[in-house]
Amino acid sequence: MTEPATEQSTRGPRTITDEAVWTPWLDDLRPFPDDSYRHAVVLAAHPDDETLGASGLLQQLHAKGGSVELVVATDGEAAFPGLSTAERAELGRVRRRELHESLRAQGMPDVPVRWLGLPDSGLAAHRDELAELLAESLADADVCVAPWPGDPHPDHQTVGEVGLRVAPVTTHRWSYPIWMWHWLRPQDVGVPKNRAFTQALSADQRERKAEGIAAFTSQLQPGPGGADPILSPAMLRHFARDREVVFREPPGRSAPVGRFAELYAGSADPWDVAEGWYEQRKRAVALACLPDRGYGTVVEPACGLGALTRDLAARAERLIAFDPVAAAVKQTVENTAHLSNVEVRQGSLPTDLPDGPLDLAVFSEILYYLDDDDLTATIERTVAALRPGGDLLAVHWLPWAAEAPRDGMDAHRRLLAHPSLDPVVEHTDEQFVVHVLRRR
Repeated sequence: MTEPATEQSTRGPRTITDEAVWTPWLDDLRPFPDDSYRHAVVLAAHPDDETLGASGLLQQLHAKGGSVELVVATDGEAAFPGLSTAERAELGRVRRRELHESLRAQGMPDVPVRWLGLPDSGLAAHRDELAELLAESLADADVCVAPWPGDPHPDHQTVGEVGLRVAPVTTHRWSYPIWMWHWLRPQDVGVPKNRAFTQALSADQRERKAEGIAAFTSQLQPGPGGADPILSPAMLRHFARDREVVFREPPGRSAPVGRFAELYAGSADPWDVAEGWYEQRKRAVALACLPDRGYGTVVEPACGLGALTRDLAARAERLIAFDPVAAAVKQTVENTAHLSNVEVRQGSLPTDLPDGPLDLAVFSEILYYLDDDDLTATIERTVAALRPGGDLLAVHWLPWAAEAPRDGMDAHRRLLAHPSLDPVVEHTDEQFVVHVLRRR
């Protein structure tokens, strides 16, 4: 770690936050999803950031058998600003050795480290170069773990922002805080508790993490001329707890249509809707939740291959189904050709929702792919199109898709918060959530 001297010099000494202040904040966070990733790329601004903020998570990813790669932007040579040029170069060499020793202590000696060698405490001036290098490292990653972009350290902010921005749309994005614990407080507006998850550490993982931190002796001992250690006892208390915190970092824009076109180009049935038990069960439960036997005009955006479309047609006088991907539309047209009450179109949310009046709107596995603006517009247009007493059926997978700006439950909370929609039916299990809401 490198302490940002600019913060001290421009604002004066900062009030530190004791670990006890954070303890209640940690109690009701969601657990990190128990997913298996094929290739994890972990980013750090300085040697030791990754160990302090995410050692337990790295150990867990490593133990699951996927490949883990570490990319370090700087050598951390500017930890003590008063060093000469030669002394900085030597400190950089020391910190490289410390990181490799730390990985061995954590039981991960085989984790490769890519050193970018960019200037410590000067990353903001090298964004373009950093972006090119990180994009190369992240090209094949299915999960990226980066410094939190809101961390009160300019290098952490830069690596986090750039790394998360250049990660592929198919990459799950997470971030870990470092100086947040020391300089911010739980009630601060910028602390995103709604996106916070915890990774529990076993006794063995905590011991290996402690040994890994102890390897960074240059940060634990006084600096030249008796300078305070970078990692003070108060700072270290934040990283001795039995859990770590990471923030989900979803994409800020709606999932691109091109991503879904790629999936259909690679598979005739990318989500196994025809044979998969999840899809069969989800459709059966969703249809059973509909309170009326039949509906007049029904709209089904993102109809995919038309599996749910066929079931809905049996309960609709007129069914309008659409999807943004031409291959999906073509297949749905073929699958529903025998149903005279079904119209299939190519279209996207929110722009291609019909004006109504509608008796039923059905959203299955689509709302979590929409960003805030598109989701708000979709909900408002749907409410306006529904006749009074009309129903809205929403059914969504609960885990968080890499391409999605939100998870399924967040999308449903947006629906439940609308003043013109009253909940009629709710079903939640470990895999998906269903709501039927009625237009007032």
